[in-house]
Amino acid sequence: MFQKVISMSIITLLLSIAVFILTQSQAVMSSVIFSFQIWKNNIFPSLFPFFLLSELLIQYGFVEFLGELLKPLMNRVFRISNHTAFIFVMSIISGFPSNAKYTKALLEEKKINDQEATKILLFTHFSNPVFILGAVSISFLGNKEIGGLILICHYLTNIILGILFRNYHPSPKTNCHVSILKAIHHLNQKRISQKESFPVIFTNALNHTIQTLLFILGVTTSFLIITTLLNQQLHLPPLQQSILNGFFEMTQGLKYISMLNIPLKMKGVLTVMILSFGGFSVHMQLIGLLSKTKIKYFPYLTARILHATIGSIMFFYLFELWMP
Repeated sequence: MFQKVISMSIITLLLSIAVFILTQSQAVMSSVIFSFQIWKNNIFPSLFPFFLLSELLIQYGFVEFLGELLKPLMNRVFRISNHTAFIFVMSIISGFPSNAKYTKALLEEKKINDQEATKILLFTHFSNPVFILGAVSISFLGNKEIGGLILICHYLTNIILGILFRNYHPSPKTNCHVSILKAIHHLNQKRISQKESFPVIFTNALNHTIQTLLFILGVTTSFLIITTLLNQQLHLPPLQQSILNGFFEMTQGLKYISMLNIPLKMKGVLTVMILSFGGFSVHMQLIGLLSKTKIKYFPYLTARILHATIGSIMFFYLFELWMP
């Protein structure tokens, strides 16, 4: 009986959304257009080159190379496999949800196990630095100086989380002596072991990249439609509406927060909070990318709540020291 109730509830919800789309077609169209603009102007340009490059780097031994060089950081500080250094570094450069894509790639290559994959996702939730310094600080908040502080609070909190969770499924200790010659040797061994030609590797990398980016577009659009539906039905005050939107779809929430009539300091606190949580749209992208793995979502959700809390508190207390 309970399962039947759940089934009917799902159908009722989907039909309600269908009715909303039909009766509020203009609002829905605006949401779809806005999501495509976000994807076209921010997501695709910032993620495409890194997604494609990361696929090639993995195939040609950069994971082994970087893992050897960053062994002390990954093994001693975070107590995790040195192969996850690739995920850590590339996530900083490209931003979420790239950490999920890189984690899946290393899982498929059997470079890391499910526990290490779950753990590395906890502290590699980095927003793209160009997005923070450009779109968020200049386009949204209209203040170039605040972008640096948002970036520091957002990134530093990830490092803190990595240390806080260092004893969560710790990887076996290894010799942390760094050898550049050994790193080059590992890279070379991986390269010469490749059985496929470069054109085949490049084509496969391009296909995976496009599929992932289209999936991200679909999830972003879906969540923007959901937030539009909620806005139409709930009629919340601007502050509550902005926060709710941000926790569902990050970019829309950040845009609405920048338009609020509140002090810049509070805009910054809310911006760091939403960036660090990421929005359920980003969470769904991560779940979708890792759907065929045994990675657990709850530890990731816990880390994002801690990330949002610690990062926003850090921004609150550093704001007066940072801003002129």
